[in-house]
Amino acid sequence: MSRTSAALAATVSALIPTALGAQSGPSTLRPPAVPLIACDPYFSIWSCADRLTDEWPRHWTGRPNALCGLIRVDGAPFRLIGPEPKPVPAMPQVSVDVLPTRTLYAFEGAGVRVGLTFMTAMLPEDLDVLARPVTYVTFDVTPTDGRGHEVALYYDHSAEIAVNDASQPVIWAREDVRGLDVLRIGSAEQPVLEKKGDDLRIDWGYLYLATDKSRASRQVIAAAHLIVAYDDLYSIEYFGRQLRPYWRRDGDDAADLLRDAAHDYDELCERCAEFDEELMSNLQAAGGTKYARLAALAYRQAIAGCKLAADGNGMPVFFPKECFSNGCIGTVDVIYPMQPLFIFLSPALAKASLAPVLEYAASGRWRFPFAPHDLGTYPKANGQVYGGGERTEENQMPVEESGNMLLMLAALAKAEGSAEFAGRYWEQLTDWADYLAQKGFDPENQLCTDDFAGHLAHNANLSIKAILGLGAYAQLCAMRGEEDAARKYLAMAHGFASQWVDAARDDDHYRLAFDRPGTWSQKYNLVWDRILGLGLFPADVARTEIAYYRNVQNRYGIPLDNRSDYTKTDWVLWTATLTQESADFEALLGPVFDFLNDTPDRVPMTDWYFTSTAKRTGFQARPVVGGVFLRMLYEDDAWRKWAKRADKAHGRWAPVP
Repeated sequence: MSRTSAALAATVSALIPTALGAQSGPSTLRPPAVPLIACDPYFSIWSCADRLTDEWPRHWTGRPNALCGLIRVDGAPFRLIGPEPKPVPAMPQVSVDVLPTRTLYAFEGAGVRVGLTFMTAMLPEDLDVLARPVTYVTFDVTPTDGRGHEVALYYDHSAEIAVNDASQPVIWAREDVRGLDVLRIGSAEQPVLEKKGDDLRIDWGYLYLATDKSRASRQVIAAAHLIVAYDDLYSIEYFGRQLRPYWRRDGDDAADLLRDAAHDYDELCERCAEFDEELMSNLQAAGGTKYARLAALAYRQAIAGCKLAADGNGMPVFFPKECFSNGCIGTVDVIYPMQPLFIFLSPALAKASLAPVLEYAASGRWRFPFAPHDLGTYPKANGQVYGGGERTEENQMPVEESGNMLLMLAALAKAEGSAEFAGRYWEQLTDWADYLAQKGFDPENQLCTDDFAGHLAHNANLSIKAILGLGAYAQLCAMRGEEDAARKYLAMAHGFASQWVDAARDDDHYRLAFDRPGTWSQKYNLVWDRILGLGLFPADVARTEIAYYRNVQNRYGIPLDNRSDYTKTDWVLWTATLTQESADFEALLGPVFDFLNDTPDRVPMTDWYFTSTAKRTGFQARPVVGGVFLRMLYEDDAWRKWAKRADKAHGRWAPVP
């Protein structure tokens, strides 16, 4: 073993001979940042430039997490990844395409075409595979001049990936794993789960770089590939207990991870290609090419913004991080916008994200009649920290989070055809419904999920959430056979909805707040009325609002409300679905797509930006962008198909109380 410093750019590397074919595809989207290795909030590396050779890849926080890739063709070297070494010319990049599980680059020069694929097998019907912190880096080389060429490839990782700060010392070693050449690097100190916070990188666990000995030794191979993996040993602190990553729940270690990854490579290449093709086809059929491209990028970011761990019973628990927001873990109003992705493709992951919140709410620690906001600061889920924590009602989000939980649980029950999961926490859900019955229609001076806008009393959009939350609870009651309660709460919701129309009306639109004439806001919460089939609000409300939004939207989208020209990506994509008219959807989607292409902020997709300039207001890399999948929840046939596939794979998962 040797000791060195990440400041000296210590690397692990491999030299691989190769020859053969390329894969690439056209892309109409220029992502602000391109996902390369995006597995979880710590193992998350992006290219923040138009070309992979323009600058070093970065962690989502913006800190360098350098990768280097070189190709030698007939003795002449070229760069494929990274801006160094400068004397070596960059091979021209001809395309980049982001798909749900793969990023495909193509380069051409020196008589060859190089296909470079970063594949992370985020297959929602297979949690064992999705949970692996593994990305495959594959090089395919094919001649473009009809001649044979002698080709070699070089690839390395900087030790920056294994430390929070470049001054931290690291240790590297060569590992003995049967059939694989393996290099390992990690911090010397190994402070497991000691740090918490937002702008923070992991400094425990180990990065692994592995190649297949048998493949690497051949002069002609189908595809030269490497396995890049990160074993964090322990992932989350959950009320004082250190949780293993889900892939380690049965005692597997890094060697098992690498062997499984190597063994499954060929099969996963096929499965990922099939998944990408099927999902992209579904997305395009539902919303067009622009929507499909946007959703593919959102898919990668949403999953990479969460960590899948195992609780004490070995069950999956899924923790999102509020990236560049406040660093909270398990935030309910982050789970709410991201949930459409998981309800659509993996009810097991939807439940795994809700279960920790529900368990917390059912514990003696949570004493309020409304839902909590968060579970702590990532990666420590030890209790709410927002708004004064567990001890005060000040600066909480009572209506927001209670409505969120009821709506998500009703959507999940629809996906599964059962309210069994919700029934495990029925006492808490009833408390939240009763709170909304008392406080929800005309909210007090409270925060909502858009807390950056400050407190607001009589919030019309928040009122919609409360009303639909009551309708969602009534629907859950009906699914449980509680007919009297179902009728009671549904009648209450209908009455409130009728009152809302009169209280919020403002000529040709509806107000931001009941007591503020001349104002307006996006009514994105209204989407659940149609998705859940509640039928509480007249259809004319959605048509009236969309007509108004189309007149007030700016170059890069509809502002969130009349107070500022900033907006939220997730909410615009929800609002775009309100009428289910393709012309309305395309009219609101187009400016968001243009924002992604034009923004000067080269960071993983922000969900908060100015609609006049395309500049980021704040936030980046947050899992809330999973909300763009809400459009798919209107597609009952597709929804049932994906949910049934995931249900068959996982059964009706629920934690042991």
